[in-house]
Amino acid sequence: MLTEAVLEMFIPITLFIATVLIVWIVVAFRYRSKRDVQATYRAAIERGQELTPELLDRLGESQPKNRDLRRGIILIGVGLGLAVFGVTIGEPDAVRPLLASGAFPFLLGVAYLGLWKFSRQDT
Repeated sequence: MLTEAVLEMFIPITLFIATVLIVWIVVAFRYRSKRDVQATYRAAIERGQELTPELLDRLGESQPKNRDLRRGIILIGVGLGLAVFGVTIGEPDAVRPLLASGAFPFLLGVAYLGLWKFSRQDT
């Protein structure tokens, strides 16, 4: 059976491993997406098809136009969720750290909403 000291050491190690794993998965999927677009370009060129600027724009546009809006709403929800969790947990020592932890994603979400709003006015 694992001792308490081993379990206390295992929790932060698991956190770091999970963080690295999530970042690796995101990078791998972005790489795969870009590789597939390049394969489509090559196949079109090998068949002798003309690559128009409209086609290149459509193929290169892998990100949705409302990406900043989606990220902003999700981050605001995460921030508010942490804040509500901190208030409802009923532990006075947990309120402040959870409010502070929720402030970071909340403010990032507000920044993304601002980027979405300003980029929408440019187009």
